[in-house]
Amino acid sequence: MASTRNEEGSIQVLVVDDSAVVRQVLESILSQEPDMSVQVASDPLIAQQKMQRVRPDVIVLDLEMPRMDGLTFLQRIMAEDPIPTVICSGVAVRGTEAALRALDEGAIGIVTKPKLGIRSFLYESALILTDMVRSAARAKLRSRPHPLERPQSFSALQPCAPPRSVPPTKRMVAIGASTGGTEALTEILCAMPVNCPGIAVVQHMPEVFTAAFAQRLNRICQIEVKEAEGGDRIVSGRALIAPGNRHMSVRRHGVQSFVEIDDGPLVSRHRPSVDVLFRSVARAEGPAALGIILTGMGNDGAQGLLEMHNAGAETIAQDEASCVVFGMPKEAIARGAVDNILPLREIPGKVLMPSRQVPSVAAMPPHRC
Repeated sequence: MASTRNEEGSIQVLVVDDSAVVRQVLESILSQEPDMSVQVASDPLIAQQKMQRVRPDVIVLDLEMPRMDGLTFLQRIMAEDPIPTVICSGVAVRGTEAALRALDEGAIGIVTKPKLGIRSFLYESALILTDMVRSAARAKLRSRPHPLERPQSFSALQPCAPPRSVPPTKRMVAIGASTGGTEALTEILCAMPVNCPGIAVVQHMPEVFTAAFAQRLNRICQIEVKEAEGGDRIVSGRALIAPGNRHMSVRRHGVQSFVEIDDGPLVSRHRPSVDVLFRSVARAEGPAALGIILTGMGNDGAQGLLEMHNAGAETIAQDEASCVVFGMPKEAIARGAVDNILPLREIPGKVLMPSRQVPSVAAMPPHRC
């Protein structure tokens, strides 16, 4: 393909959507950013022609289009020449399922697109959209086999093999993730046995999608996974996912911990915010908690993890090599909030350890940030 950049330092964005209104609005929003240059295409075939001239850094992709659907186009991109892709999806049931499948196929994130009021909705979501495009531009991608070459589709959602049983631990686990987090969370939660610690999760994702994501995980994991509701208890063998566009915090009443859900303002540019969860866990659980910050752009969760660390909780950051975007873990490490820096594959085992058995950051070899 042609050169990636046509302006020094600019992020080349290609918007692929059959709606002229969506193309116009997205081009208007993104082209106002001084570090972005935007092209548009009404379907994947036109997009392919434009990609031959200028290879985009990020694709913003509709899923339902004529001549070639967006999912097929995404699969080809990821198999032949991976390019970070943000899905611009409808919130209907069909659109939600397709968007989640696109995440399975390597898409970076989801921007919602309602049937009515698209123009005003997208302008109101401009901050989220521009943040997501910048996050995608920094993502590390891997090539994926074309679906026809796979022995079985990644999206088939076969149940995970039963994980090993471990002695129960009384601590609770708080996890925060953003870009690339859906796959990371799937790996961690699928490794949990039915007697694992109670888990509370914030994954940056639009409303409606968090419920569908939790349902998918619940089908393939041994533990219960559900979108959190106010008053849900944190118990062994259950993971609670913060609902999209709602903050989730942990409260303790006597010996029992539960979650509260609220509509407060954006915190660290997000709702739900990892900082909100981590700060509440620091207050409610203190040293009886484990905090984990996973892949994602920005600094959401860094200050909250520091508060957990200062309250005596053990803290973990996913390492750079296994992150899609190293921003959130890197910021937490820089603030001194992290006890251990681990590759994703080692985090499930650490969750199941009853005590601190991994060397501290100070005892580890120097880490490249």
